[in-house]
Amino acid sequence: MTKPLDPQPNSDAPNPGIIFETLNLHQRSAALHAAIELDLFSAIARGHRTVEALTEHLKTDQRATRILCDFLVIAGFLTKDNETYGLPPVSAEFLDRASPKYVGSIAKFMNSPDLLEAFKDIAQVVRTGTTTLSRDGTTATEYAGWIEFARSMAPIMMPAAMFMADMATRERPGAVRVLDIAAGHGMFGVALARKNPQAAIVALDWAPVLEVARENAAAAGIEDRYTLLPGDAFEVDYGGPYDVVLVTNFLHHFDPATCEKGMRKIADALAPAGLVLTLEFVPDENRIEPPIGASFAFTMLGTTPKGDAYTFAEYDAMWQRVGLTKSRMVDVPNSGQRLIFTQR
Repeated sequence: MTKPLDPQPNSDAPNPGIIFETLNLHQRSAALHAAIELDLFSAIARGHRTVEALTEHLKTDQRATRILCDFLVIAGFLTKDNETYGLPPVSAEFLDRASPKYVGSIAKFMNSPDLLEAFKDIAQVVRTGTTTLSRDGTTATEYAGWIEFARSMAPIMMPAAMFMADMATRERPGAVRVLDIAAGHGMFGVALARKNPQAAIVALDWAPVLEVARENAAAAGIEDRYTLLPGDAFEVDYGGPYDVVLVTNFLHHFDPATCEKGMRKIADALAPAGLVLTLEFVPDENRIEPPIGASFAFTMLGTTPKGDAYTFAEYDAMWQRVGLTKSRMVDVPNSGQRLIFTQR
């Protein structure tokens, strides 16, 4: 709930409300997931704004619909005026299926059974230092969850993809060969190819995941400049040389030694004047700010054997050890992520 319990109003005494609120946060996630699955936000956007109208339109139970809608008002996802519900700006822009910025599909991956299972026994994870998921968690060879990731997460990645495309085109204009490592949905390479009509993209990922990237490249009309490279990013021959290498949301899954193994392959495949763009959740040196970047370490704790959210100093040191000595970082607008530029 948005308002913690306050057993002692106007008092400076410690308030246990945050404990109650945090232990109940799973209910908030479940409510949002249900509303997305029911397409509740789109129904309200289309004019079904009362419990009765929503019940008839969605074919749901009246009592349950009322309780869900009121809960979503309390959580900030709906508004309520007398008995009429509405959409606040964030829901209208991102949760109405008719909006070009709709991101509701991300619930399929973020609330997938594997990811929920990963956080059921964090005490055991802390005892052992590794995920309770079978095999190697989300780093397992050809982990099936990455197919759902590729299909579900593209919309929320688009602002960062467009920003990276702008940066890459500004830094390395003209005819360039681009390697997109852990391409997933492919939208980082696709955005760059659309921004720069002289860019040729090589997308690297597991073969089943690359089918999603290929579909997105075809839909964007850049398939003739889009080549698939299926395989393990730590083992497959990259080819090269590449003028630009995109490393997006990949390195955080691994320990430093494994990261450096991949970085060395990147350095070997990079053209002399080449540029590496690393998109990551990068905390400040204190590891508690900014909240999105810093808290991502907890995501890695639950879902990977040895992953982490590394600081800029740690990334810089790893790149330097593989021969790429110049790195700088910028914040990605409208995102909790940061972009690192690295070259020789």
